[in-house]
Amino acid sequence: MKLAPILHWLRRYEPRTLYGQMVVLVMVVALVQLFVSGAIFSSLIGSISEKEIGRRALDIAHSVAIMPTVVAALQQPHQDHPEVQALAEEIRALTVAEYVVVADRQGRRLSHPDPQRIGETFVGGDELAALEQGSSYISKAVGTLGYSLRGIVPVRDGQEQIIGFVAVGYLNQKIAQIVHGYQREPGTYILMMTVIALLSASAIARFVKWQTLGLEPQEISALYQERDAILQSIRAGIIAVDGQSRIRLINHAALEHTGLDVQRTIIGEPVSTVFAGSDFAPLLQAGNEINFQELTIDGQAMFFTCAPIVHQGQVTGLVASFRRKEELDRLEEELRQTREFTEMLRVQAHEYSNKLHTLSGLLQIQAYDEALDLIVQEAQSYQSLIHFLTRAVPHPMISAILLGKYNRAMELKVTFTIDPDSTMQDVPESLNQHHLVTILGNLLDNALEAALRNRRQAAEVRLFMTDIGHDLIFEIEDTGAGIAPDEQERVFIKGYSSKVDGADPQTTHGVGLYLVQQRVADLKGQVTISTGDLGGALFTVMIPKQPKTESGL
Repeated sequence: MKLAPILHWLRRYEPRTLYGQMVVLVMVVALVQLFVSGAIFSSLIGSISEKEIGRRALDIAHSVAIMPTVVAALQQPHQDHPEVQALAEEIRALTVAEYVVVADRQGRRLSHPDPQRIGETFVGGDELAALEQGSSYISKAVGTLGYSLRGIVPVRDGQEQIIGFVAVGYLNQKIAQIVHGYQREPGTYILMMTVIALLSASAIARFVKWQTLGLEPQEISALYQERDAILQSIRAGIIAVDGQSRIRLINHAALEHTGLDVQRTIIGEPVSTVFAGSDFAPLLQAGNEINFQELTIDGQAMFFTCAPIVHQGQVTGLVASFRRKEELDRLEEELRQTREFTEMLRVQAHEYSNKLHTLSGLLQIQAYDEALDLIVQEAQSYQSLIHFLTRAVPHPMISAILLGKYNRAMELKVTFTIDPDSTMQDVPESLNQHHLVTILGNLLDNALEAALRNRRQAAEVRLFMTDIGHDLIFEIEDTGAGIAPDEQERVFIKGYSSKVDGADPQTTHGVGLYLVQQRVADLKGQVTISTGDLGGALFTVMIPKQPKTESGL
């Protein structure tokens, strides 16, 4: 609730012009930089000052530790030594230290700023390293006078034996006062830098205002929204046309797709001139809304869209976008493969669920022998297939699609047999295995469906594959009704299906064999159709291991 008045005040006095906003923005950035720089500078001063004071304390302690008076007094620890107290206080006054303490090996003080504490044990617990290891060091500890930074040095006799130590310290409060004194010095410079930052902010704001041709933020926002409407419609190539059918914007993808010269300046030219004779030039001039109309542009199949720009009920231009049809086909293929793998997992889960239910029932009725037979049979059948795929088809993606189709065939009650002499070990790494998966998956799906439709004999699908020689060969046959010779060319047309009449490019049928032919062509192979031993169609796919050159060598 307390922030509400502040926010209201900020909104009320928020700069409305670009100049004012730039001044405030640059000024805030400059002040933040000054603040951060000042904080870092203060931290460095504090750190450096503390290290310097620590070294000073250590140097003083070294000097005191080698004084003959101190060494002689520590060699007679059980006697009073007022000369040590007097020496320590003299040194403390000269060095402005908070205390100079001399103590023996038991930590009993021989000097202290408070004479009443002479003879008491040294407080802090940080003197052990000096007494036991002979180390000289700087430490921080809480003593009788408070938290302090102190240098501790061992005192040695003539035989280099440690007989005590000297501690010289500065209270933390006094160190803070020294540091603050150093930190106040650059205040004048920071004030000068603030003034310079204010003047710089004003100069930068004026320059930006000049660079934007005097446009205010709301005007720039209007221009941005217009460009944003164009960008939002981008699929690939994009063309913006004004109300007079002149080109206002065209990107590089559009230039590439339409075969135009990238170096050519066509902004402002009429559409009828730039795209003379093109199929989509009249569509750009008409200004109507079009959604995914298929056109041929520069010899390439494209999906074309048009979105009119309407202002106050009037069409002031339009945005046209188009992308290659093959890109959508590729996405369709990837989606199909994803669905196939999903279906494979679903089938496998469904099959095992049925077997688990059967096994559960056998166990509940105490038919243990039958349950064991079921487990052994399932394990042997599946392990035999897994062993064969591991040996003959070491490529994971190809093995996965075969295993998935095997599970699918089991669910459909179709006998799926892989010829035991099959082998597919020598698949070049350069060969697109995604294409192989598409080819195998679609041909096996087609065979399973054909076998199921022919109810005159038991449904069966056979697969033979070999990598012997210069080609990869796949033969897939089924017990279906087969494919008539006059239909063998048409089955590869997209949309054509023997399950429906005629060909419809918009239908979901007749896509599989079309994709097979496309992917086989991509791999420079060939696919043929004949009649197999099972009485149905026999698809033979031959894919060269090494792509053929144009000369055929």
